Amino acid sequence: MVRPEKVAAVDELKEKLEKAQGVVLVDYRGLNVGALTNLRRRLDESEGEFKVVKNTLTIIASKEADLEGLEEYLQGPTAIAFAYEDPAEVARIINDFTREFRELSIKGGTLLGKVIGPDDVRSLALLPPRDIMLGHVAAAVAAPMSGFARALSAIITNVAYAVDAVRRQKEEAAA
Repeated sequence: MVRPEKVAAVDELKEKLEKAQGVVLVDYRGLNVGALTNLRRRLDESEGEFKVVKNTLTIIASKEADLEGLEEYLQGPTAIAFAYEDPAEVARIINDFTREFRELSIKGGTLLGKVIGPDDVRSLALLPPRDIMLGHVAAAVAAPMSGFARALSAIITNVAYAVDAVRRQKEEAAA
């Protein structure tokens, strides 16, 4: 018989998996409550969330959320870091935390609805922050426009010099 609280837990996990742009699965064995609280606080600052989960409920929720292949990473004690805004930032926080606390290990995760392995999560952690990436994109888009504006400005300046030169010639010829 299925208990209502388990159904509610699966529904909540499914909703979080669908809402999250990225997810990082970790093995948290050996971490004390203080370290986990510190990690939760860091993730909260980055619009992330950290939740200790039951593997069987997570497997059911991942299948309902069409995340096939996630179950291979759901072995042993598992916690999930959900990234609602910037998956790279959450992966970076987890990766940095694994350096600080060797007990924490990355198992795998998801990125935009696709299951990724632990090496892919570490690669994601190496990406620059979202704001910097958006700045690079804006600069790349703005570069041709600013070049065009400079070229147009140079043409207008040259026309102004030419008109001024003609004016001087006419003044000299009149004098």
